[in-house]
Amino acid sequence: MKILVAGVGNVLRGDDGYGVAVVRQLAECDNLPEGVSIFEAGIAGISLVQELMNEYDALIIADAVERNQEAGTIYLLEPDIPALDETASLQLHQSLVDAHYADPAKALLLAKKLEVLPAKVFIVGCQPANCDEFDSEMTPAVKRAIPIAVERIKSLIKELSNG
Repeated sequence: MKILVAGVGNVLRGDDGYGVAVVRQLAECDNLPEGVSIFEAGIAGISLVQELMNEYDALIIADAVERNQEAGTIYLLEPDIPALDETASLQLHQSLVDAHYADPAKALLLAKKLEVLPAKVFIVGCQPANCDEFDSEMTPAVKRAIPIAVERIKSLIKELSNG
């Protein structure tokens, strides 16, 4: 099974750097199964779409996810990415003026439209406390959540690999 684990977020915006920090820590693990690729997407969703063109069976995204819960809360989400008709495709294209496709949801829509989105997509999200200020430092609650997210992703990889 070919699995892509992508870290999404802006490391200059406090807790928004959670996804990147998770994949950086995951990349240090030496016992990941063959077929697992670690990818630091940052805020460039278009690079994630380009990476997905390498034909993966599953995608796991680590990202800060606002769900109005306690900071540091970890979520496992399975997003439902709708199919796009031609009108919606045109509207998506027009809304993607930013060449980086910074919004991960729009990048996933584009990947689906291009038929490169894997059948299995998961988000290991973390409730941020602060993503609004320019600050490379994450809050303590989100920092503590990083190793928990890494273990959750490793467990998910094992589940996916064992079929």
